[in-house]
Amino acid sequence: MAGIEDVSRTVGAQISLMLKARGVDVIFGIPGVHNVEMYRGLEEAGITHVLARHEQGVGFMADGYARASGKPGVAYVITGPGLCNIMTPMGQAYSDSVPVLVISSCLDDTVSKRGQLHQMRDQRGAAATVCDWSEEARSPEAVFDLIDRALVEFDVRRARPKHIQVPISLLGEKTEVAPEAIPGFDGRSGGILRAGCQQAMAEDILAARKPLFIFGGGLATQKKPASGEPKNEVCVRDVLRRSGAAAFTTYAGGGLLAVDDPFSFGCYLGRPESERIIAESDLVIAIGTELSECDLWRDALGHSGTLVRVDIDPEMLADRHRADVCIHADGLDFVQELLEHLPQDAPPKWETAIIRAQKAGFRAEVDAARPGIVPICDALKGVMPDDAMVFSDMTQFAYVAKEVWDMQQSGHWHHPSGFGTLGYALPAAIGGAMARRDAPTVCIAGDYGFQYSVQELGVAVEMKLAIPILLWDNGKLKEIEDSMVASQIAPNAVEALNPDFCKLAEAYGCLSEQPATVGALKEVLLAAFEADRPTVIRLTPDMAVYRTK
Repeated sequence: MAGIEDVSRTVGAQISLMLKARGVDVIFGIPGVHNVEMYRGLEEAGITHVLARHEQGVGFMADGYARASGKPGVAYVITGPGLCNIMTPMGQAYSDSVPVLVISSCLDDTVSKRGQLHQMRDQRGAAATVCDWSEEARSPEAVFDLIDRALVEFDVRRARPKHIQVPISLLGEKTEVAPEAIPGFDGRSGGILRAGCQQAMAEDILAARKPLFIFGGGLATQKKPASGEPKNEVCVRDVLRRSGAAAFTTYAGGGLLAVDDPFSFGCYLGRPESERIIAESDLVIAIGTELSECDLWRDALGHSGTLVRVDIDPEMLADRHRADVCIHADGLDFVQELLEHLPQDAPPKWETAIIRAQKAGFRAEVDAARPGIVPICDALKGVMPDDAMVFSDMTQFAYVAKEVWDMQQSGHWHHPSGFGTLGYALPAAIGGAMARRDAPTVCIAGDYGFQYSVQELGVAVEMKLAIPILLWDNGKLKEIEDSMVASQIAPNAVEALNPDFCKLAEAYGCLSEQPATVGALKEVLLAAFEADRPTVIRLTPDMAVYRTK
């Protein structure tokens, strides 16, 4: 371990030194009496520690950091309630395939002693329900081995959160320095491609009458490709041009296709009419997507022709969709090799006018379902920097924006899909901004979910993060109210007393704005990117912000 000479350090201190040697620069956490030894080595290691206000914030910040940087997000929490509080973010990271490493303390003995501080019946087992694996290290060697195991698995397997717990007494033991990193590891994930499958697949695509791709979040990564390799967007966009195919993207795959690509159906896979379009195709190739309920909002994909699945997770190759051809591979590896077998150009097999009309129809459906939000999205999109990264919460504003907002780049819109937790956006945006200090980061939250983690405003102010926080304040759980009405239930328990969000923001030291027109909204957003702190921008359905002046 370069620069660290010797041995008389505790296990807790060596953990931070080891993580630094493995490339970890930022850790999110909250210290407590049980995990205080983990904080002994932070300054010596030169790691930036971000003090959250709640362990849920810790987890979401680590999640946002991982999504924005392509590196693992690391979290330090205490025994018992600390671990319980971060379990919601762990569940979200598991659902969305985010590499988060949670390291917690644990009690030395929970069998013969009762009534201890922070005691749980089975802390390790509780964490195991929301992550890839949860293990207890009972020796210094086990601590180091488990950390390396987690870091390697983040790169070579589907990225999902891991939990390592270390007994309090072990954290305080003196130990040797951690071993060197595993030699020769190049960080590339590597699925197993069937021999000759790329050439055969290219032939099938070129022979198909209406080939259709579905590109998922597995292709929208922040990992930096090896030198000389094209970016994922370039590969994906070339595939359409060189195959004559059309494509949908999932919400997580937004930005993979160019905004003006005439053969892109956009992020409208969840629209009911997409089922009919998919049924028209005689060859559907889904790459890097679960085709889950949260992708489709229906049970069946709708294909009538051949379905090909390409995924790094073998579980996805044996799911209910019953693909005709299954290929276990990293999505980007597959696409790059497929390009080697496609011609430089191919005649289009879909009518661009029909695709354009269908996208306009999808957009109209979205606007009709939740009126008034689309014009705001259009205004924001018109002035948003191309490299802006958005973190959104479970709110109607985000539900609309995810479909109609064509992103310039992939991996730049992050939403708590799957697990679907509230309170994600603000702390995740903080983590994302810490990973990209010189690039624009945006938070989109609803009035109810914002209050799950509003206390993390203090962190954003402390870190001097210029995050515009677009707060959609409709004074109620509008999506739930709409659901009750659709189910012929008289709406109840959907309205709550809100604070004055602008005053609350100012109390934390934030800036606040409540623009009255679209033009003012644009000016406020641009100013927020240049501020020395976050800006809460309150938007309401009854404001005059919908005016186009």
